[in-house]
Amino acid sequence: MKQNESRRTIKRLTSGSDAGELDRLLNEAMEGLGDFSQAVMHGEEIDFKPQTIVKGRVVRVKPDSAMVDIKYKADGEVALGEWGDKPPAVGDEVEVYLESISSVDGTPELSKRRADRIRGWERIITTYKEGDVVKGVCTRKIKGGLLMDIGFPVFLPASQIEIRRAGDINAWMGKEVEARIIKIDAPRMNIVASRRKLLEETREKKKQDLLASLTENQVRRGVVKNIAEFGAFVDLGGIDGLLHITDMSWGRINHPADMLAIDEVLDVMVLKFDKDSERIALGLKQKTPSPWENIEARYTPGTRMQGEVVTVMNYGAFVKLEEGVEGLVHVSEMSWTRRVNHPNELVNPGDIVDVIVLSVNAQKQEVSLGMKQTEENPWDQVQGRYPVGTIIRGRVRNLTNYGAFIEIEEGIDGLLHVSDMSWTRKVGHPSEMLKKSQEIEAIVLSVDQEKRRVALGMKQLKEDPWEYDIPNRFLVGADLEGRVTKVTNFGVFVSLEDELEGLLHISELSETKVDNPEEVVTVGDLLRVKVIKVNQDDRKIGLTLLEVLESAKGKAPASYELMDDVDDGTSKVEESAPPDA
Repeated sequence: MKQNESRRTIKRLTSGSDAGELDRLLNEAMEGLGDFSQAVMHGEEIDFKPQTIVKGRVVRVKPDSAMVDIKYKADGEVALGEWGDKPPAVGDEVEVYLESISSVDGTPELSKRRADRIRGWERIITTYKEGDVVKGVCTRKIKGGLLMDIGFPVFLPASQIEIRRAGDINAWMGKEVEARIIKIDAPRMNIVASRRKLLEETREKKKQDLLASLTENQVRRGVVKNIAEFGAFVDLGGIDGLLHITDMSWGRINHPADMLAIDEVLDVMVLKFDKDSERIALGLKQKTPSPWENIEARYTPGTRMQGEVVTVMNYGAFVKLEEGVEGLVHVSEMSWTRRVNHPNELVNPGDIVDVIVLSVNAQKQEVSLGMKQTEENPWDQVQGRYPVGTIIRGRVRNLTNYGAFIEIEEGIDGLLHVSDMSWTRKVGHPSEMLKKSQEIEAIVLSVDQEKRRVALGMKQLKEDPWEYDIPNRFLVGADLEGRVTKVTNFGVFVSLEDELEGLLHISELSETKVDNPEEVVTVGDLLRVKVIKVNQDDRKIGLTLLEVLESAKGKAPASYELMDDVDDGTSKVEESAPPDA
């Protein structure tokens, strides 16, 4: 009755409004009042205290929100996004959180999401405590980690996802994980979980079980967890072992990554195990027999083989003969004739070469190989091609202080000693007579097949003037003219003719004692001398000074006393080749 009177009164007061729309609004208001009256009549307590959870019913669904009746004088509006993937329908009962009531029009501000969060929190803290294991799906990436839904959003830090810090945590989105609760912050309604903690506990148990059962020479299955230049770390199930690069294959490996990959599963052998330090050395190649077993029976010296050059060093090249067996061809065993400064002048990695086994050391796992031995040794033919007395024409390849090396043919050199360059001239250094790359003629004096040496001579191409000419032309007492070519502390060498010198000893320079020959003469002076000695065996001519024809010193003529036994001092300066030259 009172409701009808109120309706008529409102219509009368708003006679200018749209009667149909107004009638609809009045009906909704009256229905709400009726429900409220019924709740009061049945003794239900309606508490509209803000910041509490209240029950409601969906009375209308709009494109982006739903109207919820909480039995208050006005309905509240809740965004559809707060329902998640399942949209609401009219008539659905729902719990919402009453944030506040507008003081202007009395509209309640409602949140379903916050009510769900509070109810979820209440369920979680009554079900779980710190240390419990929970399961949930990773739903969202936030700063520092992920949110895991266990009926309530739980924070899973990035550092707690795996034992080793996870790379891209996006890969965990949508995955169900198991973790242990490590912190519950009730005032802030915050829970932190750790999958890593759970993994470490599981790993520790597996580790203790593994340590109790592990023995050397066992074959265990593991997973490659890390790769370094020196090897790989393999997880045996609770503990890592080191698989060193030298224990991966009997063959040569440049880098472990050439053979293994992260997360690869493989069977390895336990080589060494120290329980106290928990260090484990693993091996792969030890699962198969060593190719070095019975190596001496397979590779006897003299065996000819083919192999692939795998490594070139400055001292030689390593040749792969079979998987796990390499031999060294030393640079000295590469060519009979070529002077090889570096092996890459002849071979490069990947080349297939013929080799001869020279020696095998199974204990040191070494095979010595030769390349030149696959060809005929030209030195075996040198004696036949160049017998003593053969005149050859060659190029000066190198000069030393004791002689010159003459290239007879490719790789075959002969030594022309300074003593075999001239019959008459005292050659101090071969550069006095020869130049590098100069072509000359020489005669073969000897061939040493074993030592691979050929001795050559230049002076032997002519007759020895000391045998027939010099003793007859340079008689004792003869007066001669000559020019000073060299001044030494024991005397002066005087050129008598081309490549023939005589010695003017310091005692023959003056009647008085002379401490330094340069007090009397200098190089280039023209002297008048007398022959006082001719020694055919030692090939020496002794002189005494008669007169200085071109000199500014103005010294008096010397004494002409004959001195047959005077030491000319040349024994102190003569050079000869080393014993092995």
